[in-house]
Amino acid sequence: MRIVIKIGTSTLTYATGNLHIRHVETLCKVISDLKNAGHEIILVSSGAIGMGTGKLGLPERPKDMPTKQAAAAVGQCELMYFYDKLFSEYNHTVGQILITGSDLENAQRNQNFRNTVERLLELKVLPVINENDTVATEEIAVGDNDTLAAIVATVASANLLILLSDIDGLYTADPHKDPDAKLIPDVFEISEEILALAGGAGSELGTGGMKTKLSAASLCTESGTDMVIANGSEPELLYGIVDGEPIGTKFHKKASNI
Repeated sequence: MRIVIKIGTSTLTYATGNLHIRHVETLCKVISDLKNAGHEIILVSSGAIGMGTGKLGLPERPKDMPTKQAAAAVGQCELMYFYDKLFSEYNHTVGQILITGSDLENAQRNQNFRNTVERLLELKVLPVINENDTVATEEIAVGDNDTLAAIVATVASANLLILLSDIDGLYTADPHKDPDAKLIPDVFEISEEILALAGGAGSELGTGGMKTKLSAASLCTESGTDMVIANGSEPELLYGIVDGEPIGTKFHKKASNI
């Protein structure tokens, strides 16, 4: 299978912005194993601003654009250093692609992006994609990596998108506030009732939330790609998800695309 895996900031870092070493090491090991099994993996990784926040010793995620961009410049170096180091231990090569919303909207640059991804996969390279936060402004930003991952999955004609987050999946209510909230294992239609379940933003260092994940699910399922939301604190769950086990919440592609 061709699989896009999106890793959220909350999976990569502690609340301090410092790298969550145990999670990241296990994650890279599992993804390497999936590649060894013959799957094509594309990684969409958040974390540049979050890691830059920690590296620079800032008390909280920056709110002004210049400091966000500065934090991203520092954090992206740190992020790719660890990916290169950890995946190299399992004999896998990584390649970095940084893009903005305008790159995806422009037909020629979009095609260039598609060509690069395809060639990297042909060369057995693991593409690591992130928004180019060092230059992206509100006018040209994709805005969040859930949406970016869905766009990448669509452009790359992926079979599956896995969003790793700090929550097990979509619930009937906010599980942080309602002890009776129940996990929804399967979603076959993104109805108004489903959309109404979306809460606010995610962790303080991240930009996503359930709203962006449901938007990503809509884009994926309409384009013929299945999508799963799962908890990134247990990277080994990726094995079961790829094998089709009922983990997290699975959003099924439209029947007409099957």
